[in-house]
Amino acid sequence: MPFIPHTDDDIRSMLDTIGADSIEDLFDEIPRELRGNHIDSVPEGMTEMAISRLMTERAALDAGALCFIGAGAYEHHVPAAVWEITTRGEYYSAYTPYQAEASQGTLQLIYEYQTMMAGLTGMDVANASLYDGASAMAEAALMAVRSTRKAKSARILVPATVHPAYRKTARAICGNQDVRFEELPYDPKTGTTSMNALRQYDGPDVTAVVIPQPNFFGKLEDVDAITDWAHEQGALVIAVVNPLALALIRPPGEWGENGADIVCGEGQPLGAPLSSGGPYFGLMCCRQKLARQMPGRIVGRTKDLEGRDGYTLTLQPREQHIRRSKATSNICTNQGLLVTAATIHMSLLGPEGLRRAASASVANTRGLVERLTRLPDVEAAFNAPGFHEAVLRIDQPVGKVLEALTARGILGGYALGRDYPELSDCLLVCVTETKTEADLDAYADALADVLQGYGKKSAVA
Repeated sequence: MPFIPHTDDDIRSMLDTIGADSIEDLFDEIPRELRGNHIDSVPEGMTEMAISRLMTERAALDAGALCFIGAGAYEHHVPAAVWEITTRGEYYSAYTPYQAEASQGTLQLIYEYQTMMAGLTGMDVANASLYDGASAMAEAALMAVRSTRKAKSARILVPATVHPAYRKTARAICGNQDVRFEELPYDPKTGTTSMNALRQYDGPDVTAVVIPQPNFFGKLEDVDAITDWAHEQGALVIAVVNPLALALIRPPGEWGENGADIVCGEGQPLGAPLSSGGPYFGLMCCRQKLARQMPGRIVGRTKDLEGRDGYTLTLQPREQHIRRSKATSNICTNQGLLVTAATIHMSLLGPEGLRRAASASVANTRGLVERLTRLPDVEAAFNAPGFHEAVLRIDQPVGKVLEALTARGILGGYALGRDYPELSDCLLVCVTETKTEADLDAYADALADVLQGYGKKSAVA
């Protein structure tokens, strides 16, 4: 049926009722020069047969390539059972659980997800998810501003090692709400935030410090030192984490003397396949004392009159539930389907399965870096410990090298020059548990071939 199933008579009747001559009159406050009458970049419609063929051809472009791109979205193994269960009707089409008496299954699943996420991060409370990792960091910044009274200004210190898209999103969401983001430089040797960069901010006028773990370069920050410094200044600590990495490294709740205050990040590594870069779902956890400032929803467990376990929405600080002016956020979308997949994924793998996946990713990354740095024009850019990503410096044009690798069936990584001009000769590579020794050899052989070709061109020139 049509998207808007109103007949011309229906529309005319509604316009007459409100005293408008046309639908255009409803938008008369928008200046005519700002209205778009034509969408020139949208092509003419195609037949079903033609569009099916086009999409099949485009899908084939993705087939067969070995992917070594990370940069916030990662190719992990997702057991077949995860989406077989997730897409069953009772999960796939379950609506937002406003009515507890009709939504016990959905509520219990969200409760289990929250429990797992709180355990993984070492925090007291987890919400029912957010739109994605980038907007989760923005929400964490706003949450910190609401929760901190010591700082006179809404000042958030954000390392340059935080995902570039996260930093842009945070500025877009919070910039007009008088939140100031000040960037901390990274040490060019380690690729991590230098404590010396923090010293200039000694004092009480810092609202929060963001700590990525691992950071965008795949390196592990000195979370203990930064956490303790932030708390000494009276600032909150916002941890931006990869949840799979937490299967190996200490959770944010145990950083420094008192742990992080707010934890956020991208949940994609937990059961979500790559899908054009997202959005996937954002995770958020916090200390109990900050729970009422948390955006989104929290599901709790209780007992009914007969003593049976029951689940209900215990915190609903969204504009759908309370007056808009009292809402902690108006854009904190709950990604229910992906949370369902993540919960099933974590249940199937368990702590040991997650640990094995994370360990295999670390080992594979180390193996690839060792292979590639044996090549004459390749070296590791940073020397700090890392998780499953690494930055390599290549003595050839990175963009051209990536194009040549793609032609050989290798998606070779992420060119850092677009976000970090000083790293224009650097490449961010990622290896997960999905790669074999043969895959690593294939990448090394392909890169050697590409660099050798450039060497020959240089010799001729």
